[in-house]
Amino acid sequence: MRFQSYFVIKVFTGMLNYKCKRPLKVNNINVLTPNKKTFIKRSDTMLKNKVFVVTGGGNGIGREVVLHLLDRGSRVAAIDISEKGLLETKKLSNKSDDLLKTYPLDITNLLKVQETYQAILKDFNVIDGLIHVAGIIQPFVKVIDLEYEAINKVINVNLYGTIYLNKTFLPALLEQKEAYLVNVSSMGGFLPVPGQSLYGASKAAVKLLTEGLYGELKDTNVNVTCVFPGAIKTDIAKNSNVSIKIATSENTESTYKMLEADKAAELIVKAMLKKKLYSYVGKDSRIMNKLYRLSPRSATNMIIRKMSHLLQ
Repeated sequence: MRFQSYFVIKVFTGMLNYKCKRPLKVNNINVLTPNKKTFIKRSDTMLKNKVFVVTGGGNGIGREVVLHLLDRGSRVAAIDISEKGLLETKKLSNKSDDLLKTYPLDITNLLKVQETYQAILKDFNVIDGLIHVAGIIQPFVKVIDLEYEAINKVINVNLYGTIYLNKTFLPALLEQKEAYLVNVSSMGGFLPVPGQSLYGASKAAVKLLTEGLYGELKDTNVNVTCVFPGAIKTDIAKNSNVSIKIATSENTESTYKMLEADKAAELIVKAMLKKKLYSYVGKDSRIMNKLYRLSPRSATNMIIRKMSHLLQ
């Protein structure tokens, strides 16, 4: 009876949650969903003194994830292929070496990934989470016009880099009481984008890999999250050595509003702490996910109309 009463209270108060402005308490216990301020305080506690490995930490979303975690009391091992980018992140953070250490790394080199893993364990002793952001796009051309060198590069970085990092760092995560594994896929991982077919294929593989890991780790202490960013304001094209055709028509997406990288980072960390399997970052990603699930052909045709001007 005691359990039944508690269950009825939870269901009833959950229904009221839409209208209640003040927390409803039973026996002085808040039984309503915590508000935003409560979650922020709880998340700060969850992040404090935890050690996170963040790839892509030298720019864009990865850099903002690093800074976000540091601001909330975490210790961070930042990885990036660009040593210059990592130095800039270090400068922006204004944190000491015991809170932020940087590791230049080409994630397509398995031996170097394993060496970096050992170096991080030596420096921090533990690893509570891996947030894998690093990735590149391909030149905006059709598959038939894409050079094999570019194909190999995007597959090696986006897929093999993810495999190497996940497999190498997983043993350390499994040793913790609670740990997090976050892989960043892309809106292009569930929806084909003109001129990004191989990029999309690599990110779709990241999605399925992450889902597979979720199934394998479901009964362990490792929480798995797959992130699907939409259009985020970063230098991913420049960092991928890819040029983008500038739109000139009034009807093109030159005025398209992109999500700021710091906001994207905040949403990624929030999804991780909420233990979400999927996180669609950005209004465009959320909308297109729903549309694609409802009508794949309509969603694909819409993206072709909106983005075909990027093809070179």
